[in-house]
Amino acid sequence: MILVNGKPFLEYEIGLLKRNGIDDIVLCVGYKGEKVENYFGSGGRWGVRIRYSYDGAKLMGPIGALKRAESLLENSFFVTYGDAYLRVDYQGVMKTLLGSRRLGLMAAYRNHNEYGKSDLVVKQGYVVRYKKENHPGKMEWVNFGVTALRKRALTLVASGEECNEEDFYGALISRRELLAFPVRERFYEIGSPRSLREFQRFILGQSRQRQ
Repeated sequence: MILVNGKPFLEYEIGLLKRNGIDDIVLCVGYKGEKVENYFGSGGRWGVRIRYSYDGAKLMGPIGALKRAESLLENSFFVTYGDAYLRVDYQGVMKTLLGSRRLGLMAAYRNHNEYGKSDLVVKQGYVVRYKKENHPGKMEWVNFGVTALRKRALTLVASGEECNEEDFYGALISRRELLAFPVRERFYEIGSPRSLREFQRFILGQSRQRQ
C-alpha cells in the first residue's frame, strides 16, 4: 500500500496484470490486510475480480499461504509477489506450461547479481537449483517473481503446515517438474528505499512517454 506518485504500489501491479489479460485475482494478505481490502474491494473499479485469502493465527509462510487459498484457485494459475512490478509475457508463460506435462514454470532473469543476489541454476530449460540464502557456487539467474502452476502442484504441500518457497520449489525441482522461462526485461520491486526510488523513476519515465 506504499504510495508511488500518489497511488498504492499494488494498483500499478493490478493494472499490469489487467493489461496482460489477467482479470481474476486472489490476494493472500496478512497483517493489516483489511487496509488492502478496504481500498481495492472486489476490484470492479479496475475491471478485475479480486478475492482475499487471509493468514490465520499461525503464519504458514508464502507457500503455506498459497495452500490456504487453494479453494479459490483455478486448475492453472500464476503466482506473483505483491511488492514487485513484473513485466513478462504472461500469456506465453501459461501457454508454455500448459503445452508441457510439467507442474510448474518459473520465469527466470539472467541477473549476474545485478538486482539482488542471483538464486537459480537453469539448465536445458529447467530450474535445477533454487537457493535464496547462502548461495552455493556460481548462480547467474534469479527468480523473476512470476510462476505458473498447475493446481496439482499444491498436493506437495501439507494443509496446516508451514511451507517456504525453497522447500516447495525444491520438491518440484527434485521431480524435474519446474520449467524455466527466460525473461529479458528487468524487474522492479519496492523492498528498499533505493529500489522504491528506481521504480518511481521508471513510472515517471513511462508517464512522460505517454504524454
